[in-house]
Amino acid sequence: MSAGLATILGAGAILLWATLATLTVLTGVIPPFETTALAFAIGASVVALAAVARGRAHLMRPTPASLALGVYGLFGYHSLYFAALRLAPPAEAQLICSLWALLIVLLSGLLPGNRLRPSHVVGALLGLLAASLLVWPKLGAGTADARSVLGFALAFGCALVWSSYSVASRLFAAVPSESVAVPCLLTSVLAFICSWLFEQWIWPDGAVAWLALAALGLGPVGAAFLLWDIGMKNGDVSLLGVLSYASPIVATALLVALGLAAPTWALAAACGLMVLGAVPATRYG
Repeated sequence: MSAGLATILGAGAILLWATLATLTVLTGVIPPFETTALAFAIGASVVALAAVARGRAHLMRPTPASLALGVYGLFGYHSLYFAALRLAPPAEAQLICSLWALLIVLLSGLLPGNRLRPSHVVGALLGLLAASLLVWPKLGAGTADARSVLGFALAFGCALVWSSYSVASRLFAAVPSESVAVPCLLTSVLAFICSWLFEQWIWPDGAVAWLALAALGLGPVGAAFLLWDIGMKNGDVSLLGVLSYASPIVATALLVALGLAAPTWALAAACGLMVLGAVPATRYG
């Protein structure tokens, strides 16, 4: 597969992830580990069925190292993510989580054969400025309560986990992307265990919650991981990191459009900065 096609497929994952925050909010009060367990049970099925349909089921077997990395990234990120969106305002939490895009751009320069271009750094820093624009007023003014502060911290943890997982995936380029089905399944099993140990099980309440959960597993927690794995292993990692800033823009727009977040000038300015940050990397990268 060419690097250009792999990058395009990776960008498809970014668009799917733009629905993650909205779908998470629409699932209602389902606890974080339960959400992770149910969504990844669906997601693992999606990836496995795609492999079977393409006659590539024999490629789903991961190596021990790629399996460990997959569980770290998938289980770690989504457990933190779903918890962050339960505790903090969803638009702000989503934007902090999106700092993984900045970190991917910076960490990609450490990969063998890669170099960090000045245009990528400029785009990444503009994205960081956009994220700060939304979060700093609440933290600086001391208006964020303890739950929100914890949510913001967990959201930043998301950024650290997902960026390190994504960049490290490049080191396993020889492992077929279909193998992501096994980490997805193991993530679901671990989340079920954690939910049983630490949470009270709450079934989705109503058709909207069930549909949101199903869509979560089919798209941003299913097909997106297969596309992202292809992009990280064979595409332009630095460019995908910068393009990832499109995800919080669309995610924020969806939250506002559905009345799940309040439209503000700060929100609009942050989205504008993210668009501006993507321009130098896509034109000159």
